[in-house]
Amino acid sequence: MAEPDSTDGGGRGAESPTVRWDPAAPRFGIRTQQTRPYEELRELWQRYEAMGFDSLWLGDHLISPTRPGAPYYEAWSLLPALATCTSTVRLGVMVSCATLRHPALLARAAATVDHVSGGRLELGLGAGWYTPEHDAFGIPLATGPEPVEAFAETVEVCDRLLRGEVVSFAGRHVTLRGAFCAPAPRQRPRPPLTVGAHGPRMLAVAARFADVWNSYRLDGPGEVRRRNEMLDEACLAAGRAPADVRRSLLITVRRPNDDPWASVDAFRDAVGRYGDAGIQEFVFDMPLECQYQVLERVAVEVLPQLRRRSDGVRSAHEAV
Repeated sequence: MAEPDSTDGGGRGAESPTVRWDPAAPRFGIRTQQTRPYEELRELWQRYEAMGFDSLWLGDHLISPTRPGAPYYEAWSLLPALATCTSTVRLGVMVSCATLRHPALLARAAATVDHVSGGRLELGLGAGWYTPEHDAFGIPLATGPEPVEAFAETVEVCDRLLRGEVVSFAGRHVTLRGAFCAPAPRQRPRPPLTVGAHGPRMLAVAARFADVWNSYRLDGPGEVRRRNEMLDEACLAAGRAPADVRRSLLITVRRPNDDPWASVDAFRDAVGRYGDAGIQEFVFDMPLECQYQVLERVAVEVLPQLRRRSDGVRSAHEAV
């Protein structure tokens, strides 16, 4: 089979280097809910970008886990529309459910969105977990070791396709014969991979492929610190330096007395506690409308302070 054409629409077009963030610099993002009308989501993304957040994200479900009967836009159809309404913010799906799409189709969609966004995509990948949507739409959701095996194949295939390879792959769950992405992504060598993982076997997948590891808080900073240490060990076992994988956390509102948008102090406290546990990138579920005053103060007062503090720490290290 012929190689993908690199001159007539099959090449990269205008290339962009993959963004490499200073590991000492914290990043702050917001994940919005697809239950809102599109016009409202568009305005929110533009507002959050103007406020200076580093990244904006969608979730990936066919049924909302928190509001099962509510309308819920499909993430990879919505993402390019929101990309055209923004210009600088990094964007992605946190995280794309591997069971909902064939990995080659997901890679092709990712490459397309990377071009639509001008090279701003961050590709989030996760194994999937929400049983009701799988049952409702007739999509198998395996148990035991099989989901991790299938997920590892998904991540490897996406990684190779997005690097511009012509991929033939014979796994237990994925088979490809001369598949490729044309045009290849705008970012080189590929868009950053954010891999959601919590247990040892999933963390081993993240250690092999991830630019960013993503987790979510369950039992507080102690559990997050333990997962961080497990990822360090997995990276060393995979022959990678632990510092090569950036650490991110999705901070959801678990209960009213643990809401980072309850006050400016609550936001600072969440960043401080999880920052001490090794987190470098903080992604928050969007605030309620009644919390927009806190959001404004966070954007104007807190984020610049946290970034300046990071700059000071970095300067002190560089002076040593």
